[in-house]
Amino acid sequence: MSHDVGTASSGEDAMNQPVISMVDLRVEYPPSRASRDRVGRGLPVRAVDGVSLDIWPGEVLALVGESGSGKTTIAHALMRLVDPAGGQIVHRGRDITRLRGGELRRLRRAFQLIFQDPYESLDPRQSVGEIVAEPLLIHGLGATVDERAAIVQTALESVGLTPAAEFGGRYPHQLSGGQRQRVSIAAAMVLQPELVVADEPVSMLDASVRAGILKLMLDLRARRGFAYLFITHDLSLAWVLADRIAVLYLGRVVEIGPADQVIRRPRHPYSRALVSVIPVPRPSARHEQVVLAGETPSPTMVPRGCRFHPRCPLRERLGRPEIGERVDPVLEPADGKHAAACHFQSEENDGGQRA
Repeated sequence: MSHDVGTASSGEDAMNQPVISMVDLRVEYPPSRASRDRVGRGLPVRAVDGVSLDIWPGEVLALVGESGSGKTTIAHALMRLVDPAGGQIVHRGRDITRLRGGELRRLRRAFQLIFQDPYESLDPRQSVGEIVAEPLLIHGLGATVDERAAIVQTALESVGLTPAAEFGGRYPHQLSGGQRQRVSIAAAMVLQPELVVADEPVSMLDASVRAGILKLMLDLRARRGFAYLFITHDLSLAWVLADRIAVLYLGRVVEIGPADQVIRRPRHPYSRALVSVIPVPRPSARHEQVVLAGETPSPTMVPRGCRFHPRCPLRERLGRPEIGERVDPVLEPADGKHAAACHFQSEENDGGQRA
């Protein structure tokens, strides 16, 4: 994977390069107090450990993995809410990893975040209209009060909050969970972003309203052409929504490819385990669930070699080859745009196929 890091381009060229690229991205956190030894030393938490990903205009890329796999940290790094310990973040050919001040503020117009919890992400002291107008004020958009009000009205109508004048005067406590998340989406869309990071955007909502919110998000993408980074622990949801799926384990991408290929022909043993527990509508399509041994290691003590080797059922079946403990596998093409970081993917290339 190569990246030309230069100046940002525009027009048709912009459609032929990623909206955002991560190049060997690493994010570390200081050691916790509990992890320090008697003299105060401790190992940093390697939350993201060498991730390289491209997100293309108009696509939905899903990040999938267990809690603690690094999904939200990647989102925060892209939004420049945390500073990387290494690697690069490249926006349309421009390295933005170390931007500060006004340059960073201007860049943030292009990237917007939809939070997981609509009950916590909205300021209860602001009306809906004020919440959606706030990004316009921060970025100096809308020359007059009336112009900003018109933009807010259009944004509320675009997410189904009509009549907009009525909803604009309400406060978050007067709204349902689904309506609150629609307000969050309106506030994200009002700046016409290039990339929207959606961090578990429906996990806090009742099942009855999830489908409506997801349909809204995809409809907005179809109309406006921005890209989504969709973060979820639900692989079945990623299968339905995403163009591509990247599977994370312990801060590293272990498999990536077109959504249907990753689900129907997973190449990494960890992906197979996740796929094996996806509910299926037909009993004839059921197959044995893969139960992984042990617990996910601490990100302060990433195993040597393949980080998945202590829990890998495929390695166990092959008699524990030593390469798993000695060599850290890299993402290798499995089939076209499908790649996995596994020493043994050719040993079981039909494993996990779903009907």
